[in-house]
Amino acid sequence: MGKGTIVLAYSGGLDTSICIPLLKEKYGYDRVVTVAVHVGQQDAEISVATEKGKKLADMHYTIDARDKFVSEHVFPAIKANGSYEGYPMGTSLARPLIAQEVVRIAKKEKAKAIGHGCTGKGNDQLRFDFIIRSAGLEVVAPIREMNLTRDWEIDYAKKHKIPVPVKKDKPWSMDENCWSRSIEGGRLEDPAYHPPEEIYYWSVSPQKAPDKPEQITLEFKAGVPVALNGKKMKGYELIQKLNALAGKHGIGRNDMIEDRILGLKARENYEHPAATVILAAHRDLEGLVLTRSELAFKRMVDDKWSELAYKGLVFEPLYAALNAFIDTTQERVDGKVDLELYKGHVMVLGRSSPNAVYSSDLVSFDSASIDQCHAIGVSQYFGIQARLVRQLQEKKKK
Repeated sequence: MGKGTIVLAYSGGLDTSICIPLLKEKYGYDRVVTVAVHVGQQDAEISVATEKGKKLADMHYTIDARDKFVSEHVFPAIKANGSYEGYPMGTSLARPLIAQEVVRIAKKEKAKAIGHGCTGKGNDQLRFDFIIRSAGLEVVAPIREMNLTRDWEIDYAKKHKIPVPVKKDKPWSMDENCWSRSIEGGRLEDPAYHPPEEIYYWSVSPQKAPDKPEQITLEFKAGVPVALNGKKMKGYELIQKLNALAGKHGIGRNDMIEDRILGLKARENYEHPAATVILAAHRDLEGLVLTRSELAFKRMVDDKWSELAYKGLVFEPLYAALNAFIDTTQERVDGKVDLELYKGHVMVLGRSSPNAVYSSDLVSFDSASIDQCHAIGVSQYFGIQARLVRQLQEKKKK
């Protein structure tokens, strides 16, 4: 008698596809149930995962979590200006949600273990393991536990007649959701290698972008985008439309050396056109409506929030506390931001808000609403301690 049922987080790619026979042949499970979670991948990718899951596994589930992903993970990331080492996070935002959906199916199927196709060198293993173990379930990770290589996996897939989208000469590993798309593996692991255009799906090269700039307007309510060019939209629709719009102008590419959770440096390539534009607009609008003290403290909060989100530690109590603070600041982040998209760049042209901490009358050089002479008293004491130290130093020199 075997080990019963195991539920597998399934993407339809090479790693997770070979896990299906491995879980039976090497681990002794009688039944493999696959779960694909739709968080904004291409519809064709979800269709492939669904078809392969139904064909290769004993039972398959495809879950549409697109709206939940945007409302529960992308929107908080926008409010927190979520970024890691200079790029908008995407994969790390989706992993906890995917793992939670898989846990839900595991409980439904009365499985005691969940499998995933993560390697032992990346970040996703930790993000998945954290959620799975928090639910009291066992983790099974064949790729990590068997020390498998990409070439071995491709050969194994061929032997088991499993169709896979990668080849040995182009073994790109891609992950996609509506907020971001990552590409790694193969020759991209060489930091000096120039990535070919074929790895990019969402954006054109800036050189091939239109020669004429395009102006757009984003409207925010309580820190999240609610309208594009005056048209109200739900979050997922707005992000998808903006991905196409900004991608057309070559916006949202990152080619970088990233520090993974384990400390390994990795070369990563990303596409995130909508995220790049939305975060630029959001940061700018915050500068108009939040006080100097709020902005200074929130920068620290945003950094810590991004660190926890990158690690997938969404059940860490501090994560909830940081979200509570951030949500409070976002109550006033309402307004519109005008932007220009051009040749890989996004530029803020103007911004407005009913909650602006700004007075054109007070700040204007042509206004007499403030008596400028009042600043003389402030100036008398401004930097007084530093001035005294400076004077003492000058005396000692003499």
